[in-house]
Parts: sequence; structure tokens; C-alpha cells
Amino acid sequence: MQLEFPTSPLRRLQELGHEAFYVGGCVRDALMGLPPKDLDLTTSATPEQIEAAFSDCRVIETGIRHGTVTVRFEGQSLEITTFRLDGAYTDGRHPDRVSFASRVEEDLARRDFTVNAMAWSPERGLVDPFGGQADLKAGILRCVGDPRLRFTEDALRILRGLRFSAVLDFALESETAQAARDLREGLCRISAERIQAELLKLLCGPACERVLLDFPEILAVPIPELSPMVGFDQKNPHHCYDVWTHSVKVTAAVPARPDLRLAALLHDVGKPACFTLDDTGVGHFYGHGEAGEQIARTILDRLRLDRATRERVLTLVRHHDRPILPPEEKTVKRLLGRFGTEGFFALMALKRADNLAQHPDYRGRLAQYDEIEAMARRILATKQPFCLKDLAVTGTDLLALGYAPGPELGAALQELLRRVMEENLSNTRPVLLKEAEKRRKTIQIHENN
Repeated sequence: MQLEFPTSPLRRLQELGHEAFYVGGCVRDALMGLPPKDLDLTTSATPEQIEAAFSDCRVIETGIRHGTVTVRFEGQSLEITTFRLDGAYTDGRHPDRVSFASRVEEDLARRDFTVNAMAWSPERGLVDPFGGQADLKAGILRCVGDPRLRFTEDALRILRGLRFSAVLDFALESETAQAARDLREGLCRISAERIQAELLKLLCGPACERVLLDFPEILAVPIPELSPMVGFDQKNPHHCYDVWTHSVKVTAAVPARPDLRLAALLHDVGKPACFTLDDTGVGHFYGHGEAGEQIARTILDRLRLDRATRERVLTLVRHHDRPILPPEEKTVKRLLGRFGTEGFFALMALKRADNLAQHPDYRGRLAQYDEIEAMARRILATKQPFCLKDLAVTGTDLLALGYAPGPELGAALQELLRRVMEENLSNTRPVLLKEAEKRRKTIQIHENN
């Protein structure tokens, strides 16, 4: 089988008497007709011999202790690893030691899933000792060898399996799935950064809905706050799903952006703690947005999300059920001013997905959301003011009129903006200065009395 890979890096090693292959994800992607994201090579050459073969290139000793170097070659980064065998995994994440192997098949035997345990070179073609190509065609994710051993060696492989399942839309083979469930507590030993990276990729996968619904108990190991959502009956006519199923369906319905998908997954995380039942047997969740924000903050801090992403997610969780109907321009302007353009459309995407995941009899808000978004686009296109920076006057102008810095100045600017947005005042400098001066005189009269 001929795959489309640059052969010159292989030739460099082969001309010095070493075997060399493309390996892992790049081979998998090429077999699927996808452009490879990363080019990884495996070779019989030792790290020192790899460095000698690429002595005219920039070489980075990224993992030389485990036989890996990164080479900048013809404008690309190549990760090149010596054939190796892994020792015991005492910490459930990294091998205690590695030893170099003599055959590529030995190297492939230590890898996680069969679809990632294939190698290719022009001379030998596809090397596939574990049936990875057949699993690719069948859409199956299967561990290499004993799945319990693979997941005991490195528990992160459990979450990687879910991520590959969501991204590739592959089903976990039954023994692999059962071992993942049985050994899920091993994820407690994995660093937050590793969990975060796999989780965000999983959430943005096209099959995330299926994976989240099939494996909530695994996700609940690094995020135990998800457990109360699973199976929680909302007892409300607006909802036909439990809290977890509803949240997952909302997650799948928003654009595949990490912040939006996280916000969707966590938007109702506060519901179980806020549940009340009225005299008619209908469930309510008063204050669940605020409660959810606090729970989500704990989760995001634990996952070590960057500050900007964390704040975007928390804002969406807190305000996802904020009333915005009926469609009115003054309301839309206030929302644009409060959340900014990007934040406004993110909130609308979450609200739209939230409505789509409710009972079919209550999905009638979508047309109104269309109208609101159309209003926002008109406001933006016509450059109508909706935030303080859009005003024709500044705080400096008002200070010159005698306003005191601080709350008095801020309140005056906000009042001018409100009246401009409601079209009670023209957004022109002379008009706003005149109104601000009148307001200041009124304040002075009250102060003197």
C-alpha cells in the first residue's frame, strides 16, 4: 500500500543502515484519507544516531530519556523515536524505564489502540500486526492486547479512548469499553492538564453526544460534580430528558468551540442542588444559574483552565437562563453592551441549543431568537451605540464639567448611554454635553439642600 508521505526523512536514516517508518496517528489519518496533523517516525536508530543523521537540522531533545527527539526538517517538525519496549508503569502513567527494541513490531505492541499501532515505509508498506486497518474500516476502537493491562499501565488511555471515539466517531470494542469502566478510578492519578486537554478534544468531537451518554461514570471521576445530574428527573413539562441527557444534547448542539461546549455541559450543573417541587408536583430550579456558576468555578479551577476561557464559561453558565424575550432593540443593545459582541452571540448559541433540547412542545423560542440575532446584526451594521466607548463624550469631558471621579461619574455616563440607546438623546457631543451639564446642576442643587 502506497501512502503519501515525504520519503526524504526515511531515506536519511535508511542510507545509514537503519530501519525507519512513519507510525501512529499520521498513518491512521492517511488511511482514512485525512491530512496528517503530526508526522511521527519510529526507527532502529538510537537517539545519538538520529542526531547524527540530521546534524544539519535543528534537533530538540524533547524526550531523549525515552528515545525521542524532535527534528526540524524541510519546514516540518518530525518526532522521531527509537524502537522501544516499555518497562513497568508503577505510577500508572509513565514507564519506569524503557529499553530499545530491534523490530518495529515490538514497538507497535506497546501502543494504546490498534488504529494507532500501524507503521509504514515505502519498502515494507503497511506494517499492521494487530489488525488496525480492519478496525479502521469497521469503525472500532480496540486496545492492543489486553485492555486491562493497557489501562493499568496508563490510565490516561481511558480518556484518550473516549476522545478518539468522539473525534473519529468510532465505537469502543466491548472488552475495551468494559475495562475502561472498571479501571476508571485510575484517572484520579492523572494530572489536571492532561485531563483538560483530552476532555476539550472529546467535547469538540462530532460524536461527543454518544460518548458522553454512554460513559458518564468515567467523566465523573475527574469531574464528580457531574454525577448528580445523571438520571435526575426534572419533573417539569418543559423537559423530556433528565438533567444529564439534556445537558449532553445542548453540548452537541452548540458550535464545536471548547468554551461553548464546556459551558453547555455545565450550564445546568446547579440544578440538582436547587431542585424544589411545588404543590402540583412540578419541579423548579430557582437560582440554578448562580449556583451552577459556583460549582463550575470549582470544576474549571481544578482543570486549570486559562483565565479567559474560565471567565467566558462562567459568564455563560450564570446567564444562560437570563430572560431576553420579547425581542426588543433596547434589550438587545443592553445585552451587547453587557456581554460584548462575541459574548452576546455565544449566549444566543447556548440559549438556542438549550431550547432545542427541551420538550418538543416548548421549542417555539427559536424564531424569536432568530429575530433577536437579526436585530443585533442590524445594530452592529449601522454602528448604533450600545456601550460607553460608543458615546460621543468621555469621562474626561464630564470631569471638565465638575463631575467627581468614581460612582458619580460612572452613573452619569451610564444614564447618558441608557437614554441614547432608548433614542431619547442624540449621540452627538453638543447634545450629550448639554444634558450632562443639566444633570450636574441638578446634583449640585440636591447637595446644597
